Amino acid sequence: MAVKKKTKFMCQSCGYESAKWMGKCPGCGEWNKMVEETEIVKPARKGAFTHSEVRGEREKAAPITTIQSEKEPRIKTDLMELNRALGGGIVQGSLVLIGGDPGIGKSTLLLQVSSQLAHKQKKVLYISGEESVKQTKLRADRLGTMSENLFVYSETDMDYIQQAITEVKPDLVIIDSIQTVYHSEVTSAPGSVSQVRECTASLMRIAKTNGIAIFIVGHVTKEGAIAGPRLLEHMVDTVLYFEGERHHTYRIIRAVKNRFGSTNEMGIFEMKEHGLEEVANPSEIFLEERSQGASGSTVVASMEGTRPVLVEIQALISPTSFGNPRRMATGLDHNRVSLLMAVLEKRVGLLLQNQDAYLKVAGGVKLDEPAIDLAVAISIASSFRDKPTNPADCIIGEVGLTGEVRRVSRIEQRVQEAAKLGFKRVIIPANNIGGWTAPKGIKIVGVSSVSEALQQVLGG
Repeated sequence: MAVKKKTKFMCQSCGYESAKWMGKCPGCGEWNKMVEETEIVKPARKGAFTHSEVRGEREKAAPITTIQSEKEPRIKTDLMELNRALGGGIVQGSLVLIGGDPGIGKSTLLLQVSSQLAHKQKKVLYISGEESVKQTKLRADRLGTMSENLFVYSETDMDYIQQAITEVKPDLVIIDSIQTVYHSEVTSAPGSVSQVRECTASLMRIAKTNGIAIFIVGHVTKEGAIAGPRLLEHMVDTVLYFEGERHHTYRIIRAVKNRFGSTNEMGIFEMKEHGLEEVANPSEIFLEERSQGASGSTVVASMEGTRPVLVEIQALISPTSFGNPRRMATGLDHNRVSLLMAVLEKRVGLLLQNQDAYLKVAGGVKLDEPAIDLAVAISIASSFRDKPTNPADCIIGEVGLTGEVRRVSRIEQRVQEAAKLGFKRVIIPANNIGGWTAPKGIKIVGVSSVSEALQQVLGG
């Protein structure tokens, strides 16, 4: 049968295909991302089998009420923080994508997990496309991860990788990284849209048909997103982001997609000489260096998945030297900060239009839930008036455009976490009072507006 070659241009950001080159991609709007690729089109064979027929069974459509629900078997690791982010452990037959900045500790984490499972008599195949076998052995010596059940293989050809998986028959496979792996039938370069799509599809078939859990490492762009098309995130079962500053010791692993558990779960680790160690109580870590009696500092109880975490929000308001005041935020949404400053100016009467504003979440955490609004607003007002807040106060609440404080979810867990760390008073929305029992030794104050909250915290 004749094999046809088809030339097309494909966007390396979103996967948009075009017959001709274009400077700007119509799909995502990115410039200079269209790359020429050659696709080999093979005619379909007569009598070709489907995947279900190859496995020896042909599935038919059935009413959902007749399908038996089964609990997915999970493989537990010794890192409870990783288990939390995965929703309780590694699901057999799942495909997990983990992304993060270079040098953040992705390979270190996966090598530690490989060693832990190997000591539990699980076969692990670690496939490295970026390092040689000797380089992987040097890292394993440093981490103390030695086991006969841990197999190391340095390869980038997908055909040889499939052959190695068939020979070893592992329980867990790690691909480090997917951008280095290539499929021999695809003519484009490794890391391109076609290569990433075909290699991930092959790994997905291996995981589902053989019940093997597969971890794939993905590079990230300078904006922090996983490199390559977004279809990579759509194909896998779980997407984990490994975050943190390279110059700090703390690392955060966050689940942004999980077909087998809750999304937005978070696990926290500390990078040490012998590898990553989990942090059992992250709230203490984020608050241990908090300054006493400093203006512009508040503490908020934020929910990260199912876990309440207490973090410090810092604000610095200073007169501007330019015509347009600066608005800078680290760990917070820049647009939300501008919105809250507009509410303070309109509803409370704070003249902030000639002030520079710098806001930060201490510890490198990123907060995006509405319950932090009130703490951000009070931090801004505290710095503007140069009045320190009470270090024993914890502030929770969502702020509306009319200056009202709206109710938030899971208030009981937030207050319990604050009481556990020794806070004496919690400022919460008035509509959240009632229907639950507050812990002993902590005072609950309900507020209905930003002005009322400022009266309680700053005395006016």
